[in-house]
Amino acid sequence: MYTVLEAIATANPPYKLTQSEAADFMLQTEGLSVPIRKRIPSIYANSGIDYRYSCIPDYGGDLQNFELYPPNWELTPIPSTFSRNQIYANYAPKIALQSAQQAIATAQLTASEITHLIVVSCTGFSAPGIDIHLIKHLGLSYEISRTMIGFMGCHAAFNGLKSAHAICQSDRQAKVLLVCVELCSLHFQVADTLENTIINAIFSDGSAAAILTSQPFSQAEGKLAYTDGHSLLLENTEELMNWTIGDTGFLMSLSPKVPETVAEYLPNYLQSFLGIHNLTENDLDFWAIHPGGRKIIEQIQSIFTLNDRMVADSYQVLRRYGNMSSPTVLFILKEILEKHQAGISDRHSSTFQNGIALAFGPGLSIEGCLFQKV
Repeated sequence: MYTVLEAIATANPPYKLTQSEAADFMLQTEGLSVPIRKRIPSIYANSGIDYRYSCIPDYGGDLQNFELYPPNWELTPIPSTFSRNQIYANYAPKIALQSAQQAIATAQLTASEITHLIVVSCTGFSAPGIDIHLIKHLGLSYEISRTMIGFMGCHAAFNGLKSAHAICQSDRQAKVLLVCVELCSLHFQVADTLENTIINAIFSDGSAAAILTSQPFSQAEGKLAYTDGHSLLLENTEELMNWTIGDTGFLMSLSPKVPETVAEYLPNYLQSFLGIHNLTENDLDFWAIHPGGRKIIEQIQSIFTLNDRMVADSYQVLRRYGNMSSPTVLFILKEILEKHQAGISDRHSSTFQNGIALAFGPGLSIEGCLFQKV
């Protein structure tokens, strides 16, 4: 049996900002030092991001429309974790539902055919949560098997994919709905540090849903299937990326050493992973690289001497959406899957044989998965 990637759909909140508008918002806030203010325009302009999305209108800069922050440019009193999480509990289910509905429709399934539900998120908590909301509003079975994966950060979609694969390999009837949703912009902090300025410059909100099904060769032939996943925890790197709960939201720490640290370990990681399947880097037709930031993509492109086509989808998603944490790699895989499916429909077009997806998160941890044409 094969774990076939049938469909991916995405959704974003309605508040779309240009990167220059986001920079203007930060420049209007009070309390930042002159050196940090001077760095903001260049940091935002060189991020590789053109647009980002938020579930709140605040970053548009109109004090009268603020929903999270108080209507003053000191942004005080600072919104509490409770107030941020209330918005999450209200809004995250909405865009999760949008992406899930579209994924089910794209896969030409009905909600009653979905056998398993996996929900991934790290930017809020609620119970009953997003899984219950999806069951009720999609019309899923009230007896559906459901799994919640929380607080694993940017690579959490890979943990969801790995769980979906395990389900599909153990249940011949499995039709798994995987939903990733993050509202990162709820946790922006106005702190007078370069690290925080960079964090505020790259993160965004979004949701993505994927359908993975268990299929025999006769049904799966020609389709793109999830073959395997591989994890590597990097020793003594815990301090390079942190995601903790504070009184004024979830607080992130992101070291500038992350790209170079990942680059140090990635060649051996990839050689080991691909070797299990008798493949090398030269056998890969596509790379879906989670754009933790522009430098991550640049480092990987340089290390493996990838041509621009191999990293174009990763750059495009970063440019159009920013870093949405866990859903981001599914946005990239959506572009790749659609190209593959178009190739199947048009016999004169090429399809992908082997491809790798990669992401990096707290740990530090490298997560990857291999996709292959059946």
